[in-house]
Parts: sequence; C-alpha cells; structure tokens
Amino acid sequence: MMPAYFWWIFIFIALERIVELIIAKRNEKWMLERGGIEWGREHYKWFIVVHLLFFLSILTEVSIRDNSSFVMNNYVFALFLLTQAARVWCIQSLGPFWNTKIIILPDRSLISRGPYKYVKHPNYIIVGIELFIIPILFGAYFTAILFPILHISLMTVRIPIENKALAELKKGT
Repeated sequence: MMPAYFWWIFIFIALERIVELIIAKRNEKWMLERGGIEWGREHYKWFIVVHLLFFLSILTEVSIRDNSSFVMNNYVFALFLLTQAARVWCIQSLGPFWNTKIIILPDRSLISRGPYKYVKHPNYIIVGIELFIIPILFGAYFTAILFPILHISLMTVRIPIENKALAELKKGT
C-alpha cells in the first residue's frame, strides 16, 4: 500500500486538473462569446482519453507493485513542484486566452509575455515533462515511458493545427 502522502499528492494533481478544466471551460465560453473560432476539434477527444488513461495507468501500476519499501525521491518531488509552478505561469500568462482547446480570437495579438516570450508552446513542453515526472514520483515507470510518447504523438497533430490557427490570427492583425 502506498504511503498516505502519495495519495494526497495524487488527489492534489487530480483536483488541480479539474480546476484547470473549469478555468478552460470558463475561458472557452468567454472567447466564443467574443467571436472565438475553435480549430482541431476532431483530435481533442484523444487528449481526454490519454489524460484519463494516464491517471488510471498510475493507479494500476501502483496497485500491482509491492509498495512496502517505496520512498519518495525528494529531487523528483522538487521537479514536480517546479513543473506545477511553470504550469501556473503559463495559465496566468495567457489569462482568459488559456484553454485546453485551440480557440483563436480574431483581431487579438499573440500573447508574448511570461514563458511565451521565450518558447512558442511552453505548456505542451511542461505537460510532456509532467507525464514523465508524475509517474516517476509514484514509481510508475511503465507509465513514465508510455505517456510522454503518447503526448508527443498527439503534439504531432495538435501543434501544426495550432500553428496554422495562430498564423491566421497574425494575418488578421
């Protein structure tokens, strides 16, 4: 059985994702009310599937492993905390434009503050790191290998769509 603090961390991560979905839904509504245009709707369901399977995979791995001698690695936990701070930085930098979907609001300029000043898609990089770090934190090594690969596969579809949408936005301004 996993130590109690692992369950607290797991519950924290799950609640964090639920809060992010609430924020994304609120931002989606705000953007659509102002004429926002959604791109890439067809692939979005795969993000939901992959992220749900990610949590189930961690739980499955943890439940089938002998956890009696498992100890949290403080360095991995520190990396986890850094990724959470970077995630919040991305969300705050985009403000009402942050979303889990690709929604472009015409006649608005691209956000170029926060991490977006340095990297084009920082949130996707952070999610990829999280999909490796979080399972490592729980000792779910199979999940730590599989889900970053799935994330990269999804990004090969999503990033070109988002880049095209952002290029359209730039043309309109």
